[in-house]
Amino acid sequence: MKMQCDFLIVGGGFAGLTLAERLTTIAGKRCVLVERRDHLGGNAYDYHDEHGVLVHRYGPHYFRTNSPRIREYLSQFTEWHPVDYRILSHTGGRFWSFPVNLTTFEQYLGRASSPEEMEAWLAERRIPIGHPANSEEMMLSRVGREFYELFFEGYTLKQWKRHPRDLDASVCGRIPVRTTRDDRYLRETFQALPRAGYTRMFENMVAACGDRLEIRLGTDYRDLLPHVGYAHMIYSGPVDEFFGCRFGALPYRSLRFEPESFTADALRGREVIAGKPGFWQPAMQVNYPGGEPFTRIVEIKHATGQVCPNTTIVREYPEDYGPGREPFYPVPAPDAAALYARYKVLADAERSVSFVGRLATYRYYNMDQITGMALAEFDRLTGEWH
Repeated sequence: MKMQCDFLIVGGGFAGLTLAERLTTIAGKRCVLVERRDHLGGNAYDYHDEHGVLVHRYGPHYFRTNSPRIREYLSQFTEWHPVDYRILSHTGGRFWSFPVNLTTFEQYLGRASSPEEMEAWLAERRIPIGHPANSEEMMLSRVGREFYELFFEGYTLKQWKRHPRDLDASVCGRIPVRTTRDDRYLRETFQALPRAGYTRMFENMVAACGDRLEIRLGTDYRDLLPHVGYAHMIYSGPVDEFFGCRFGALPYRSLRFEPESFTADALRGREVIAGKPGFWQPAMQVNYPGGEPFTRIVEIKHATGQVCPNTTIVREYPEDYGPGREPFYPVPAPDAAALYARYKVLADAERSVSFVGRLATYRYYNMDQITGMALAEFDRLTGEWH
C-alpha cells in the first residue's frame, strides 16, 4: 500500500524543514520529507569532527537577518551565539583588512590616513560608470583598478570560472566598501550562529513536528514517487532536474572542501600568525585572490565560540558542476538567467508543486531569505485553504 500524506517535501534544508514544521504544527497536516543526502540541514549541516571541533561540512554559513519575524521563528528552536563576522584577504604575502575600509587603505599606503584622504583617493581612481552592467564595471566604479585587481578580479575568476565582466554586477557589488574602520563583512542588524549548532536546531524543528512528519534520508524523491500518495509537493531541488533538463542543464558552480585538523601541540607557536593560542589563522575566513587553487580558508571555531584545544581549517576549491558533485551556486550571468526563465514558465504552470529555495528558483539566497520564502509559501498555501 502507498504511504498517504498531505505534502511530499523534497529536500531537507531550511526551506523543507521550515515548511514541514509549519504544516504539521500549525496546519495539522501530514508530511513526508525525502532527502537524498544522509542527513538533514542541507548545506547548513554541521557536525563535530574526530578532533571534537564543530565544523560546517559544506562551507561557512554565517546567519544574519534584518527580519524580526524570521529571528523570532527560528528562536523557537535555538538559542543564539552573537557573532561579528570578520574576514581577511591574503595576497602579496600579507594579510589585508577586508572588505575594503580605512585600515585596508592605510595598509596600502604604509602609513596612517583619514576617511577624507581615502575618499579623495578613491574619487581620483574610480572610473565613472553610471549604470554598471557587470561586476568588473561595478568594482571599477567603486574602488578603481588598484583595489579591483588586488582583491576582486582573481578571486572572482577562481570562484566562478568566468571573468567579472561576464557576471552580474551584484556578484561583487554586494561586498561593502567603507572609508571608516568598520571591517564587518555583513550589514544586517542580527548576526549570530545557533548556540549548539545548526544540526541541533534542525533536530529541534523535526521534534516539534511529532508523528505528523515522516523522514526518508538517503533517498531520491523520484524513487519514492511510486510508493507515496500526496496532494501537494514542495520541491527545493534543482529546477532543471525536475523537468528532466528539457531545455538543457542550468550552469552551477560546485565546491570541494579539504579539512585539516591541528591538535593543541601542533598549534604551539602558531599564535604568532593567528594572534592568539588555539587557532591556526587570525580570522574565521581568509580570502585568497591570488594564484592559489583555493579561494578561502575557513576556521569556523573563531565564529562558533567553541572552547576546544584543537582546531580545524577548511580549504575551499571551486569546481565545475558535474556527476558526483553538488550544485552550490547558480551562475549569476545573462545566459544562465535566460535559460532559467524558460524553466520558470514551466514551474509557474505547476499548480500542485511549490518551488522553494535556492536551487528551485535558481537564485542565490541567504539562509534567512530562504526561511522567509518558506514562511511566505506557508502563508500562501494556508490562505488558499481558507
